[in-house]
Amino acid sequence: MRMRKKTAFRAIFTIALGVGLVGCNNSKNYKNSSRATGWSINSKDGGFQYDTDYKEQEPAPGLVFIEGGTFTMGQVQDDVMHDWNNTPTQQHIQSFYMDETEVTNRMYLEYLDWLKRVFPPSEQNYRNIYYGALPDTLVWRNRLGYNETMVNNYLRHPAYGEYPVVGVSWVQAAEFSKWRTDRVNEKQLVDAGYISEETLYKTDAGATFSTETYINAPSRVYGGNTEMTQSGKTSQKLAQNNTTTQTDPQGNTVTTSSGKKQYVQRKDGILYPEYRLPTEAEWEYAALGLVGIRDYNIYRGRKKYPWDGRYTRSGDLRKQGDQLANFKQGAGDYGGIAGWSDDGADITAPVMSYEANDFGLYDMAGNVAEWVADVYRPIVDDEFNDFNYYRGNVYTENAINEDGTVQVVGVDNIKYDTLSTGRVVARNLPGEILQKPITEDETYMRTNFSKSDNRNFRDGDKSSSRYYQPFQDTDNSKRMYNSPDFDRLAIGDTTQAKPKYDDKERTTLISDDVRVYKGGSWKDRAYWLDPAQRRFLPQDMATDYIGFRNAMSKVGAKSMDNVKRARSN
Repeated sequence: MRMRKKTAFRAIFTIALGVGLVGCNNSKNYKNSSRATGWSINSKDGGFQYDTDYKEQEPAPGLVFIEGGTFTMGQVQDDVMHDWNNTPTQQHIQSFYMDETEVTNRMYLEYLDWLKRVFPPSEQNYRNIYYGALPDTLVWRNRLGYNETMVNNYLRHPAYGEYPVVGVSWVQAAEFSKWRTDRVNEKQLVDAGYISEETLYKTDAGATFSTETYINAPSRVYGGNTEMTQSGKTSQKLAQNNTTTQTDPQGNTVTTSSGKKQYVQRKDGILYPEYRLPTEAEWEYAALGLVGIRDYNIYRGRKKYPWDGRYTRSGDLRKQGDQLANFKQGAGDYGGIAGWSDDGADITAPVMSYEANDFGLYDMAGNVAEWVADVYRPIVDDEFNDFNYYRGNVYTENAINEDGTVQVVGVDNIKYDTLSTGRVVARNLPGEILQKPITEDETYMRTNFSKSDNRNFRDGDKSSSRYYQPFQDTDNSKRMYNSPDFDRLAIGDTTQAKPKYDDKERTTLISDDVRVYKGGSWKDRAYWLDPAQRRFLPQDMATDYIGFRNAMSKVGAKSMDNVKRARSN
């Protein structure tokens, strides 16, 4: 009897303690006060300002949500090419966003139109900004084929407006991504009332918007023309009375009204992360679309295409026999017999011509192959990292003036680069913050990285070569990746470069400037439709079958389900 009383008492005490703990955890609502100090947050009298009503990142224009997870990256089917460059590895990908279609001709023409208006090619100083961004329309030519219709019309004629852009190098795709980031964030600030809408259309070379410049030195954006940033439409966030001043992160004075700041920071949750090329792992994960399946064998790497099944034709009774992608079906057969068994295209097809995969992505197999961010190496080094795998990190930092302010690129110090093809392209446009490689001062005592350029980290370039001598300079011709070298122009040189071919003995085309492209195209056989397949091309070359699409990292929770669970608790 006494033992039963003790047991009952312990149960009651445990329940009471549990209730007490729960009560303690939920006794204080810290939404508008600090969990660290108890001070008020977002008080009208001043103090710490923070967006406590942030609702999680919304998809930016053109993007769809890709919930992250684990998958088997690499070749899991027959390797008929015997490349041995995509051995299966288990990888985990964080959630991100991705373009639902390839970047189209119309999207790219908007970019070219903006460059032409802001940096008129008629002016010598800006000529290579516009011409360096132009796609190579001559990629359509063939010695024994008549393709002049595509040469003259494919990029600009409205009939091809919704077709994927081609003739774009990896370098050009990366520059488009930077431009798209700034234009989208500029629109975000206009919609939020921080910038005048007229700035979207009335700008010049010395007054362009850069996201990073706005974040680091908002008073330097638009070439320092602060009136343009403060002539915005009146809104609750931008009161127009009791003007005061405050300093931005660079020590510059910024005019404010009613004590409210007239610029935003990352912590305000208004600006999007950057548009960028997807990593190879992200692209392959998104192409497979494993979110829609529950079969264990497929999850472990047995799914062959972005769609379910092992065939390129639909098994749906309503669409039975229809091709599921745009690809080359055989020698001299780019679409099938006219009127029957046709895939609807001979060259590329308009985006969204075929069904999307389970993530809502179109043409992840067929139509055009696509550039991804990674530098190519035959081996994916999963032993060192199996989380968000990516080869190509080059870490930089903002260049700082002697007075502590950031160095903003002006119209007189645009940074140009010479490609191996001889084309001159702009790498830094006016209004952007000048970047420089990190030094040993930043990497001292770090264990996660030790240098700025990590593209050839653990790739066998030196230490796995039998000619490697750690304390002596070795003959470049005997190194494992001794690809051709090309001369580059000095920074600021706007003359057209003459290609200078490397006549030294070389044994490989692989270098730090060679990038991966994924997926089959209208010009490829069905073998290349497998998302695991990977090929490479120098980053400054272009073809008539490679396009690209953008991705964007997701900040915050892995999925909206996690957000809902957290708020319910």
